[in-house]
Amino acid sequence: MRHRPRGDSRGILDPERMLREVRFRRHLPVESLRPWVEHYWLIDWALSTPFEQRIVPHPAVNVVFRRDGDGPEFGEVAGVGRDLFRITLTGTGRVCGVQFRPGGFHAFWRRPVTELTGRRVPLPAGRLAGPELAVCAATTDDERCHALDTLLTGWEPEPDPMIEEAVRLAEAIRTDRTALRVDDFAARHDLPVRRLQRLFMEYVGVGPKWVIRRYRLQEAVEQAAGGPLNWADLAADLGYSDQAHLVRDFTAVAGVSPAAYARSMR
Repeated sequence: MRHRPRGDSRGILDPERMLREVRFRRHLPVESLRPWVEHYWLIDWALSTPFEQRIVPHPAVNVVFRRDGDGPEFGEVAGVGRDLFRITLTGTGRVCGVQFRPGGFHAFWRRPVTELTGRRVPLPAGRLAGPELAVCAATTDDERCHALDTLLTGWEPEPDPMIEEAVRLAEAIRTDRTALRVDDFAARHDLPVRRLQRLFMEYVGVGPKWVIRRYRLQEAVEQAAGGPLNWADLAADLGYSDQAHLVRDFTAVAGVSPAAYARSMR
């Protein structure tokens, strides 16, 4: 089990600018929640001009609490996002979010996670652990994390071997750069392709092919920010049939071409 949150910026477009504009940090949940929860993410901002942040979403569900200025706090469940996520921040505010492990939200939702895919829905009534819980109103990071621990523990997640399998397989795709084809991945893990597909749709919310492609595209975005690339070689490394296919997918998910994104980072 991980003892500190991930330190990468994968999925965040122009991460250096984001860190200049807002306070962004990650924290781990209480240990009992870590089989299902990747990390908590906290953002605070005080801006003189509007700031737009763009995110290439992970194949993960998030629960998000937001408060703008002195306004009311609201919470929502954000299913796996298929498209580029854009948000414009203004004035002052804060966000407290929970990123679940791909497959992990099923332990709390207890229904097919695919019904949330591509959607953002208000946090269901009765899910809050009492009206006194106001995550974003907490002063310190420890207090905010404790509020989130209280919320999620109150949902009483239950261990489930199917969830454990989905989480394990999705993590294998994330960490194994050689996972490029669904049939090869299924054979490597001794699973029928149809069973793998059903498992991911039920517990992750998207199919294994989509998860493979999303993680590999996030790698392409990360590498594009790092300096000049041979795009044909990168396309082959990421399992694309040709460079043009990678360019089309990159442009669709990031909103700009690979060359334009690389130039903007420099």
